[in-house]
Amino acid sequence: MSAVQPSDGLEISVGRNGSDLQTQEVAEEAYFLQPGRLISSFIGVRTPCGDPSQLWDVQLRNGIVESVAPHGTSGSAYSEEELCFQNCLLAPSLCHPHIHLDKCFLLSDPRYSDLAITSGTFTEALELTSKAKARFEAEDLLRRGRWLVEESVTAGVTCMRAFVEVDVLVRFMCLEAGLKLKREFQRVCNIQICVFAQDPVFSGRDGPENRRLVEEAVKWEGVDVLGCTPYVEQFSHFVHANVDWAIYIAIKFQKHLDIHLDYNLDPEAIPVVDYAVDSLQKQSWKAQAPSKTIVFGHCTRLTLFTSAQWESLRSTIADLPVSFVGLPTSDLFMMGKPGETEGGGQRYRGTLQIPQMIQRYDFKGTIGINNVGNAFTPQGSCDPLSVASLGVGVYQAGTKQDAELLYKCVSKNAKNAIGSRTAGLEVKPGDQADFILFGPAGNDSLGIRPRKALHEIVYDPPRQRITIYQGRISSG
Repeated sequence: MSAVQPSDGLEISVGRNGSDLQTQEVAEEAYFLQPGRLISSFIGVRTPCGDPSQLWDVQLRNGIVESVAPHGTSGSAYSEEELCFQNCLLAPSLCHPHIHLDKCFLLSDPRYSDLAITSGTFTEALELTSKAKARFEAEDLLRRGRWLVEESVTAGVTCMRAFVEVDVLVRFMCLEAGLKLKREFQRVCNIQICVFAQDPVFSGRDGPENRRLVEEAVKWEGVDVLGCTPYVEQFSHFVHANVDWAIYIAIKFQKHLDIHLDYNLDPEAIPVVDYAVDSLQKQSWKAQAPSKTIVFGHCTRLTLFTSAQWESLRSTIADLPVSFVGLPTSDLFMMGKPGETEGGGQRYRGTLQIPQMIQRYDFKGTIGINNVGNAFTPQGSCDPLSVASLGVGVYQAGTKQDAELLYKCVSKNAKNAIGSRTAGLEVKPGDQADFILFGPAGNDSLGIRPRKALHEIVYDPPRQRITIYQGRISSG
């Protein structure tokens, strides 16, 4: 076992990846991999760019990369501790650009065992989640939230955008739990808290009160983002009002903005994304919130766009800091279900073609988990690399270059989308030391198949990982 050490001193146990410690050599290595240990160097490691047979020595100072040089050029002898990472592949850490903290793992918690999926529709997911929310308690939210953060850190995540809902049903309960987890895990993961308006804020009996509560919540210390879901409103004029309001509030309180948009595959439905971009321009986002980013999530309706529509949207966005996040595990489960009378031979699936959007149209794009273990997404794990690997098939992106792009989509691109400090795939001086070590590469005595290049990691993500956050081991 290894342990993640949150900032308040609470030791949280997480499973060790890989084989049991069966030899003295492995036990000695484990001694060097204690969570919380500050790393001064990575000696003899591989990096994502360049020849995979080339080894490098990476020196750190105070959690920042100080130098990168070919292995062995210093002429100094290395200690056993310095060589404990030898032959590992050193790659940028991962990021959740879009994950729901408060409603994770509902399907595996006995408290909600009666709220099982029967139809798998979006309407049912909303209903089941509303019933679950009526039972939420602080201890329950913290327990399931810790599961999510621990499993994510073990997978290599060092930052995430975590959605917590605020409405008349839960009021500020989910927000309070999210902020507590943010403080608790601040030494191992940067948790960005997004106050999320899942329910209508204009239409329905509770719309105005939901809106008031959300406007109060965004003022809380520790809140970074405002999120909204315009498509849950009853009428199109309320949908537009939701978009305008969210942009106005985000600017007023200087928050990042995250809008769930166009979650349908209806060719007759008018996309809201054009209205959202127009509203951002009219409200002068670039001038009024120059340091804040915008994310459009889901947007499955856009998969029906023609090339001309994509080009028009790209031109309209211009230099706005907009990123699109594709959420394939949720989208593939929710979108395109055939009717009961249909044969099922043609099953449309809708999720944003993120690699194509980046490569052909020059959009900013990323992919994420969204939900895990609930009626919106019952399948999957907290590992962003599982989504990147899924993307090889979903996007038919099988080249080495495609695989590298998919890795970027769960690391560099994801961090950029949420406004987090980031670096590219190449390890360079000045970078913050947020990494994953994959390995031990080439150590056949442990029965571990080596991965010496990034495309191998994406094709078949290994379990053996060591997470580094700000130069310290956070999980291994």
